[in-house]
Amino acid sequence: MNKKIFIACDTNKISIAQKIIEHSNTKKLKIGYKFGLEFINSKNGRLFISKIKDRIIFADLKLHDIPNTCASAIKAIKDLRVNYLTIHVSAGLEALKASKKVSGKIKLIGVTTLTSIDDYSLKQIGYDKKLKKLVVHQAKLANKANLDGIVCSAQEVKYVKKVFKKEIITPGIRFNSNKNDQKRVMTPKEAFKNGSDWIVIGRPITNQNIKKNMQTLIDHLNK
Repeated sequence: MNKKIFIACDTNKISIAQKIIEHSNTKKLKIGYKFGLEFINSKNGRLFISKIKDRIIFADLKLHDIPNTCASAIKAIKDLRVNYLTIHVSAGLEALKASKKVSGKIKLIGVTTLTSIDDYSLKQIGYDKKLKKLVVHQAKLANKANLDGIVCSAQEVKYVKKVFKKEIITPGIRFNSNKNDQKRVMTPKEAFKNGSDWIVIGRPITNQNIKKNMQTLIDHLNK
């Protein structure tokens, strides 16, 4: 099975991250581990990531700043030897280009519009475009900056694939209708059917019995 899954280590506790990595081990799926601001900014979180060997590591920093600061932040994280790193497409073309210039072997991934946002939220922020159109527009910008991949909701993948031909990573994955703080969600099977290259899944795997949840995921994908 060549299904690719990033498991979100959404915690600030090293013991929990360790447990997630140990208990999600399987040869039936290609697994990577996503660490966000919560973990990387925690005490010893950076040190923990620096010691992980032979795993695919996704640093979900969602950089969003002026070009020089974004590029400097990427240089500062290079010692961690992560495989994937996120930057908000809305940081602008110059910031995306400056970041890509220094990213080296790290795959630079553009975040389009967060899966916690819907059309109503966009209006509140001040965007005039509808969500789908905005995400496609952002995907074009990521393409222009020669980014290695993008993050978008699984609901937009089929539209985005028309304008962006590299890796597409989709969060907001749920086994059922329990959305938590996400607005645009899909099941793992639906996401892959829509064309996602990677899915990002957190709570449905990391809450309670991780091994059992992993088996549920494998069974769900095999149905």
